[in-house]
Amino acid sequence: MARIAVIGGTGYAGSHIVREAVSRGHTVISVARSVPAERVEGATYVEGTLLDVPSLVAELQGVDVVVSAAAPRGDMAGKLRPATAELLAALPDSVRLGVIGGAGGSLVAPGGPRLIDSGFPEEYKAEAFEAIGILEDLQATDAAKDWFFVHPAAEFGAWAPGERTGAYRDGDDVLVSDENGKSYISGADLGVAVVDEIETPAHHRGRFTIGY
Repeated sequence: MARIAVIGGTGYAGSHIVREAVSRGHTVISVARSVPAERVEGATYVEGTLLDVPSLVAELQGVDVVVSAAAPRGDMAGKLRPATAELLAALPDSVRLGVIGGAGGSLVAPGGPRLIDSGFPEEYKAEAFEAIGILEDLQATDAAKDWFFVHPAAEFGAWAPGERTGAYRDGDDVLVSDENGKSYISGADLGVAVVDEIETPAHHRGRFTIGY
């Protein structure tokens, strides 16, 4: 079993990853700025933030994988990209980093274009571009650093929660859509996909898309 830390572990994506990892017997640390009243039984909750990477890394000594499920919005807008780069540089090379990004950087078809360049909602572009920047920074890192980056489907969030099916499709860098063109993944099944990647790594220093 792995020791997994989830940054933003009380948020929508993070809490589903925490719940799935605990259910499979992993040791899980949920990191957020405050400890919630409602917790996943079996997880350890600590206070921490990507805005203070040295203190955060000190709290996470001994973990095997760190998953960042923080979003570049609110007071994290414009700060998440440099903080993620600082985090990866500070983590030992033996610790794998996973990042939950957005759908904007995924391709709508093999070879492109990207979703963000194909009628993407203007109000979400700044957040999407920051996530794309994080991916670009990861791709430019030294080969000794292992990481993975997840593009959820276009419809993903608390506004479209769905159920846990335990099934999903991996589209590499192309947005996953069904036969009707709908691109969707539930929070619970994103958790399944992330823990699957932790247990059986298939995307070393790479990104992948998920959906039904």
